[in-house]
Amino acid sequence: MMSSVVRGRRAVRETVSGLPPAFWWLWTSTLVNRLGAFVATFMALYLTLDRGYSATYAGLVAALHGLGGVISSLIAGVMTDRLGRRPTLLVAQASTAVSVALLGFVRDPVAIAAVAFLVGMASNASRPAVQAMMADIVRPEDRIRAFSLNYWAINLGFAVSSMAAGFIAEYSYLAGFLIEALMTMVCAVVVFVKLPESKPVRSAEAAAREDSVGLGTVLRDRRFMSVVGLSFLIALIFQQASIGLPVAMGEAGFTPADYGMAIAVNGVLIVALQIPVTRFIEHRDPGRLLVISSLLAGYGFGLTAFAGSVGVFALTVCVWTLAEIVNAPTQTGLVVRLSPVHGRGRYQGMYTMSWAVAALVAPLMSGVVIDRFGAEWLWGVCAVVGTVAGLGYAALMRRLPAEDKETAGGTARTAGDTARPTAVETAGDVAGETAGENAVGQAGASASGPA
Repeated sequence: MMSSVVRGRRAVRETVSGLPPAFWWLWTSTLVNRLGAFVATFMALYLTLDRGYSATYAGLVAALHGLGGVISSLIAGVMTDRLGRRPTLLVAQASTAVSVALLGFVRDPVAIAAVAFLVGMASNASRPAVQAMMADIVRPEDRIRAFSLNYWAINLGFAVSSMAAGFIAEYSYLAGFLIEALMTMVCAVVVFVKLPESKPVRSAEAAAREDSVGLGTVLRDRRFMSVVGLSFLIALIFQQASIGLPVAMGEAGFTPADYGMAIAVNGVLIVALQIPVTRFIEHRDPGRLLVISSLLAGYGFGLTAFAGSVGVFALTVCVWTLAEIVNAPTQTGLVVRLSPVHGRGRYQGMYTMSWAVAALVAPLMSGVVIDRFGAEWLWGVCAVVGTVAGLGYAALMRRLPAEDKETAGGTARTAGDTARPTAVETAGDVAGETAGENAVGQAGASASGPA
């Protein structure tokens, strides 16, 4: 028993060790943000039960929220590269806090829809900056572990906020809006006080070349856009957890409480298994991991067609949750490796947009399939999409040159990123951890000053 405890402590220590202090402040900001993410949980209930609007109107508001995320993904990606990671984070988080607080006070249906669109834009704008900053400050060999820890924080925070949202909503929906606004502003303060700018500093020649790398460059990068397309397919599958699954269970006679019990397995498994699974996959072939996770996602949801009890539904959730745990950090790491250092914001913005578009398409797809053909066909489609994504990842990674698998090179790298890396850039991409911490420390002298 004692030896198991010792091994467990050693595993945790090895998982969290070696990452720079700036990463942990960014991680803390993510955790605080997700701990306060109440609005997304109870928005539909707020509109239908508290305000008395129809389900159709609630769906329209959700779609506008998603559309805002699609647009801001690209805008925030450009801002991340041009203005920097830190200013983009500050603008996104401050805007989110203000717009979420405003959403709690507006009553006119048109105003609610408009503000929800702004909330979608603001809340989604921080993602490219967070991912780009994380890639800047963490060594390449530690990125899978860092992305996994960040994903763990997201799910831990969401699990807690989801439970708290119900109790807060019973007291006051407005309190939920204001608490989320306050906690988002706390995140902005953490970024302002503790996080230095991590955008690599380059020569004037390299800066001039940076201007030539626009969104058109990203769109012409066929290898990277293949990853974006495959990411969209995976996102379509995972979206069914909150769209197709509750509808299908409801039509089969299960209650909302039954769905809650089944889907709760997802959050519990991620919190419990994300760190140990990361230790297992950290140094394994990413191509194989992406293929396996795609198949697990597709066939995990595909098995839902045979579920006839809450227990079996929960078992299917276990299958695709394992796919989620493996896919999320591995796919994010691949995106970073295929992105030029000076174009990380734009590349991360395009990647983020694939998930935002999937959030728009998935409700339409699941609704049409379930209404016209039945839920069994939806789960069959998920299995087919997972198979296609797995085959796509296998073909993509086979064409990836060996040297590009170890660096951020390849087609994206040739888009103008030929300048020598400076100290800050070296911290994330070339040199060891000491150089990275020194660079962050030097930049940190102005972290508390004006953005």
